[in-house]
Amino acid sequence: MRRTPRHAARVVILSPAGSVFLFREDNVEVGIHWLPPGGGIDPGESPEDCVRRELREETGWTDLEPERLLCTWEHDFTHQGVPVRQHEHVYLARGPHREPVLEEPGIHWQWLPAERLATLGEPLWPPRLPDLLTNAPAEPVHLGLLA
Repeated sequence: MRRTPRHAARVVILSPAGSVFLFREDNVEVGIHWLPPGGGIDPGESPEDCVRRELREETGWTDLEPERLLCTWEHDFTHQGVPVRQHEHVYLARGPHREPVLEEPGIHWQWLPAERLATLGEPLWPPRLPDLLTNAPAEPVHLGLLA
């Protein structure tokens, strides 16, 4: 299947107690999965600016900053009916344990203890997130193309 290239950025938010803020989504191609806030990078936008914009749009939070790049990875899925191969920059940030201000009702989100991520029973984007949080690399890791 031919895929359209797409670039995106996400941010893994850790609470002071070590919980991780994630959304639970259902995609026509990959099914149910958990992922941090983020989305497509707009033309002329840096990955860091994308993370700030997406945080504001998806959670209402304007006071968090990406601290460092945790990893990059590529994966295939269908975005708005278009099969894409998405290249993602995944950042790490720290923030208070609080509820998001959602513009759309019915969005499922949760603060999950970091140790629970490896046993969710549903796919997690990026797939190696539990290991990256447990054994935080000093430099960003490129995970490559992952299913």
